[in-house]
Amino acid sequence: MTRRSPAFRTPAAERLPAFPWDTLAEATQRAAAHPDGMINLSVGTPVDDVPPNVQLALAEAAWQPGYPPTEGSAELREAIVAAMARRFGVTGLSEDAVVPVIGTKEAIASLPMDLGIHADSLVVIPELAYPTYEVSAKLAGCRVLRADSLLKLGPETPALIYLNSPANPHGAVLGVEHLRKVVDFARQRDCIVVSDECYLGLGWEATEVADAPVSILDPRVCDGDHRNLIAVHSLSKTSNMASYRAGWLAGDQQLMAEILGIRKHAGGMVPGPIQHAMIAALSSDDFETLQRQRYRERREVLLAGLDAAGFTVEHSEAGLYIWATEGRDAWETVDRFAELGILVAPGHFYGPAGAQHVRVGLTASDEQIAKVARRLAELG
Repeated sequence: MTRRSPAFRTPAAERLPAFPWDTLAEATQRAAAHPDGMINLSVGTPVDDVPPNVQLALAEAAWQPGYPPTEGSAELREAIVAAMARRFGVTGLSEDAVVPVIGTKEAIASLPMDLGIHADSLVVIPELAYPTYEVSAKLAGCRVLRADSLLKLGPETPALIYLNSPANPHGAVLGVEHLRKVVDFARQRDCIVVSDECYLGLGWEATEVADAPVSILDPRVCDGDHRNLIAVHSLSKTSNMASYRAGWLAGDQQLMAEILGIRKHAGGMVPGPIQHAMIAALSSDDFETLQRQRYRERREVLLAGLDAAGFTVEHSEAGLYIWATEGRDAWETVDRFAELGILVAPGHFYGPAGAQHVRVGLTASDEQIAKVARRLAELG
């Protein structure tokens, strides 16, 4: 018997697209049947250990019995501001202009609602985009436009523009001048820009510091004026802390206050021991440097294997993924990988423009990445 929803409720299945990775079940089963086992490169989940100092910090704070501050401890906020300046050149950021969040996916999914964006307003997402941007707009009842160029917007003013640099899935990097144009547009139209910068520390092909990926809050981009700007950051990738759900928002002080107010009402508190662990991760850059080198080496092995198998790699100059095509529908390519015991994500997950590409993650052990390269030789 099919259960009907009450007349006043719209079921999630009607509000949201299907969860993309649920559609990989058949390919997963095929890849898992490989005699040498499946290697999953379809997701960006870390496989290397959490830094020892972070594990120790978590254990040391495990005794804490009380509710943690929703705004984050003073020590955490100090550590975030210092790390943003040291790692990414973000200056002029005050400690009350950052909000720790329970994973950036959760934060992104709720942002339009938390910001009070009206239903039926326009939210702009990249042509190829992390699926949660679209989900966040639909949860708030907003319209969605995929656009990489401001010219595509016409006269309509969007309520919110999502940027992602370095981008998931394809690793493209938006330069200072491009970001400045977006900021100028937002200033003129009085709209909010949310820049997802979770891969900011993973630039591969910049030969000069000036060419490295930059934050929307970089003074070269915004002239030190953070008004209407929100940067999204995470410790999931370069600190291997995906299981800790450790991230934060930073930028416009007024918007941060609004978001914090919502999170106080909703109980959006990052657990105290996790806050303590975040401080440890943010206080030193040594492990991030080590992890970046691991990914660089894995990337080189995968690039060589894909090239030998006849794939064309596009963008992929930063981030945790290689964006590859063999000129056929992405689902066919997914099936070809699955026959080799390798699971990758079809470009369809990220928008119509990805229909002939697959996203290949760097998130497997050195041994597994080497196996992938050897198996790809069978496609050549």
